[in-house]
Amino acid sequence: MKRVGKVFFVGAGPGDPKLITVKGAEALAAAEVIVYDRLINKELLNYADKNANRIYCGKTPHYPSISQESINEIIVEHAKEGKTVVRLKGGDPGIFGRVGEEAEHCLDNGVPYEIVPGITSGIAAPAYAGIPLTHRDYSSSFAIIAGQKRKDHDGDNINWKELATAVDTLVFYMGVKNIGTIQSQLLLNGKDPTTPVALVRWGTYERQETLVGELHNIVDLVEQHQFQSPAIIVVGEVVKLRGKLAWFEEENSRDVLLREAINL
Repeated sequence: MKRVGKVFFVGAGPGDPKLITVKGAEALAAAEVIVYDRLINKELLNYADKNANRIYCGKTPHYPSISQESINEIIVEHAKEGKTVVRLKGGDPGIFGRVGEEAEHCLDNGVPYEIVPGITSGIAAPAYAGIPLTHRDYSSSFAIIAGQKRKDHDGDNINWKELATAVDTLVFYMGVKNIGTIQSQLLLNGKDPTTPVALVRWGTYERQETLVGELHNIVDLVEQHQFQSPAIIVVGEVVKLRGKLAWFEEENSRDVLLREAINL
């Protein structure tokens, strides 16, 4: 009887390749097949054996992409060949990573699997921008929300009335395109117009950028600066801390200036 392989659903972290877990890096090193997403840092593939089969299954907005059903089949097909498969996902597999669907498909096909958590961008990107999601003076709770709905679902599945005032800090993924809806719904449901808002683009990468405003003017600022995805949106008083705690972009700026001075 042919041996069935095993699937490892590995969180790649938010972008900085050093933020992958030790267990995730070990899984990559042992992988015979790697099925990876668009937003992972390609440097992570250096952990893999040079003979490992690398299969790109990224989804690009507004462009034809491989279906989720096809990705499910690719994972299971290679595992049934007796291979060790790593499904490498940006951030954490369980935070908008569809790991539930893919793990269910493995289970339905008798393929063993393991989930290796990763650092999700909704926590890492704000941290690199100097914005902790909790703080004793500002926030004792936060919520993570998908900033866009499924294309095959009608209506809005977010309870804006409760969400606007239920927690101190709101973190939206994939929300830049719908920033106008996010703004209007929060204002309509009782959020203070002067609530600080930050958008962190390409969080933890060297090219990280942060845009800060308030709820009443954030849409205008996004349009003015042509701020585009991928970005995390943080809404809450903790954004005020960025003025004191920002470290990464400032450090990167110093590094760039130093490199330029050395090359003069």
